[in-house]
Amino acid sequence: MTVSDAEILFETLSTASGHFFGRATLNVPDRLNALSLDMVKALDKQLVEWAADDAIVGVLLDSRGDKSFCAGGDVLGLYHALIEQPGEVPNSVAEFFEHEYRLDYRIHRFTKPIACWGRGFVMGGGLGLFIGASHRIVTPSSRLGMPESSLGLYPDAGGSWFLTRLPRYLGEFLAVTGIPLSAADALFLDFADFAVPDDSYRAFMEAIIGTKWSTQREINSSRLSHLLGKLSVQLSGAESSVATYVDDIRSVIGCDSLEDMTERFKLLATSDDPWLARAGKSFVSGSPTSIALALEIQRRVKHLSLAEVFQLELQVSIRRAASHDFIEGVRARLVDKDGTPRWEPKDLQDVKSTIIDKFLCTGAGGESPLRDLV
Repeated sequence: MTVSDAEILFETLSTASGHFFGRATLNVPDRLNALSLDMVKALDKQLVEWAADDAIVGVLLDSRGDKSFCAGGDVLGLYHALIEQPGEVPNSVAEFFEHEYRLDYRIHRFTKPIACWGRGFVMGGGLGLFIGASHRIVTPSSRLGMPESSLGLYPDAGGSWFLTRLPRYLGEFLAVTGIPLSAADALFLDFADFAVPDDSYRAFMEAIIGTKWSTQREINSSRLSHLLGKLSVQLSGAESSVATYVDDIRSVIGCDSLEDMTERFKLLATSDDPWLARAGKSFVSGSPTSIALALEIQRRVKHLSLAEVFQLELQVSIRRAASHDFIEGVRARLVDKDGTPRWEPKDLQDVKSTIIDKFLCTGAGGESPLRDLV
């Protein structure tokens, strides 16, 4: 059976044991499968139904098109809603973040195995979907990252939580540079569990259909891992750049002032190594406020639960979306595409703690819409 909501497709796969796998397919390849509010709501609703259905033993989350699993949230849609109501946060924008984070949280806490096929771009909100799955699959074409600082936002969709849990300084580096990660990087950082060939998807689906599944999650999780283990490949000749440059990363981030860090990143941007130079240039061209916010929020959430992080991110994202930098970042990167956003303030040394506290302060907006997350 297949149900189409145009932007997202739902299907149930009949297996050899008489059980079913739910399959959800992101279906907007022309916009790199970026998530709209309707897509988020539809997927969340379907996951609730599949979780309650004893005949469903697992879920497969994939996408249409070769280029992208999901390039993130539909920031162009958010941009147009924001410029129609200048100085305000439209209900649709606040609602998008609320439902996106609720969906991300549901995936993290889902009671049945979820296999997520992360081919192509897995960026921003796409990584937020991907990271919580029980079986996270990358291919040689996969490119993962959290590039929100270049758009004037910050790494959200749970990024404040999973980046903080990386070894010292790596999460900070990824947050302030948004550097794309390869499949080898994803495995090294524990962002992915399996690397398989790009052309092995049909074989994987056939293996799911041909397997006799159980009613017990632990058994099904093990069987799913076994199937993926058979398809897994050694990424020959593909070393993790993060692993290769871990000492450089730590020396650039350091533990001192933002001003000192900025000078080191400027120097990094002139590196003869393309990967390091790209990271340095991304930092230099990003929103100073977003960079400072990304670093501060990681420091503040170290001892928060996943639910508490999503509750904090919701208030920060709503406030940040209404800021000058987010609208300007989307304009420069995705609308006019001139690549020259005019950040306010334009330098990190001008980002005062009072600016960051404005985004992170609690209590002003009443109870969180995500207060039911536990």
